[in-house]
Amino acid sequence: MRRHLLFSVLLLLLTLSTGLGGLAQTEEGETVYVLAGKLLDVRAGRLLTDQVIVIRGERIERVVPASEAALPHGANVIDLSGATVLPGLIDAHDHLTGDHRFHGYRALSISVPRETLYGVLGACKTLAAGFTTVRNVGASGYADVALRDAINDGEILGPRMLVSGPALGITGGHCDNNLLPPEYNHRAQGVADGPWAARAKVREIIKYGADLIKFCATGGVLSKGDDVGVLQYTLEEMQAIVAEAHKLGRKVAAHAHGAEGIKTAILAGVDSIEHASLIDDQGIRLARERGTFLVMDIYNDTFILEHGAAVGILPESLEKERQIGQAQRDNFRRAHQAGARIAFGTDGAVYPHGDNAKQFAYMVEYGMTPLEAIRAATIHAAELLGCGDRVGALEPGKFADLIAVAGDPLADVTLLERVRLVMKGGKVAQDDWNR
Repeated sequence: MRRHLLFSVLLLLLTLSTGLGGLAQTEEGETVYVLAGKLLDVRAGRLLTDQVIVIRGERIERVVPASEAALPHGANVIDLSGATVLPGLIDAHDHLTGDHRFHGYRALSISVPRETLYGVLGACKTLAAGFTTVRNVGASGYADVALRDAINDGEILGPRMLVSGPALGITGGHCDNNLLPPEYNHRAQGVADGPWAARAKVREIIKYGADLIKFCATGGVLSKGDDVGVLQYTLEEMQAIVAEAHKLGRKVAAHAHGAEGIKTAILAGVDSIEHASLIDDQGIRLARERGTFLVMDIYNDTFILEHGAAVGILPESLEKERQIGQAQRDNFRRAHQAGARIAFGTDGAVYPHGDNAKQFAYMVEYGMTPLEAIRAATIHAAELLGCGDRVGALEPGKFADLIAVAGDPLADVTLLERVRLVMKGGKVAQDDWNR
């Protein structure tokens, strides 16, 4: 942990001093040849041996057997002949501008500028862990929009980001802030009550740069004063949010723990259900029939129950987690067995950034094969995000986002917790392999 923190700090200093995001630079349009001893074809579900990934600029030009790759004299070669190469990983539920050390009343001391700065460090750690794309679902003051734009402009180091800006919610609900007394007259930025107010809020959030819309359909674990399973937005309000967002070309993610909230959100037409802790058989059937993705964060229960009190998580929140944590894991198994579509998402910032890959072992423990868990974090997450033509697999035309590990992740999925090299857009962002 100490070494990882030191790396992150050094990487951040390099970012700020160079203005280049700490990425190893190549000339525009230069061709790079990655020698992969083993390469995971996530779509076919098999490990290929002795492959060469030909990268021109930021995109993959072709992937060919080494015997068919004629490397020119003086070629720019990255030798991963002793490694297993996979597509860059995707976390479909993250909060890069959050920090795991500040929950409950402690979080009140964090300003939006400070939150944005935490996002810089969170982005560095997440990319270093092999996650080259994230969907950021909820941030104060459009901090995630600023972070995304700075990464895209090459000013800081981080993964590709799709961002929601402030999450929509009812007055006093999970997406409001209930920690302050009434004399402060405080409402969270995404609060909107009623169908037309909700439509207006969708328009406002898109105006200020959101790539998607997130709303809270039910109560939550880490909020004060609400029941984790109780429906918050009505069907009419959810339908208004989804209709407005889809009309404006944005997908919709619904935070939903309770069974009725999950089903109501699916019927309203959302693209994904976040958490889905108490999903029942009818909810699983609806999700399967309508193609709604489930994004179930089944690792962070461990962190919350082991470390939550020390980082300021309220006693009532710890009790809520004890009520639903194991139920969520059991329902993950049931949803997977029933054939529901599942995308990898972890709720980063509840636990320390950079530990995203710890969830893979839990997904395998609760019913997935390692390949299925990896697909959830590659081709399936890319489909949910609407960027399957750009990321999620090592295929011609896609961004050259890849990671390397020592060993076979199909035999031991925990290898993904120890990524040795990370490339994003044809540029090496981390290299522990050649040190």
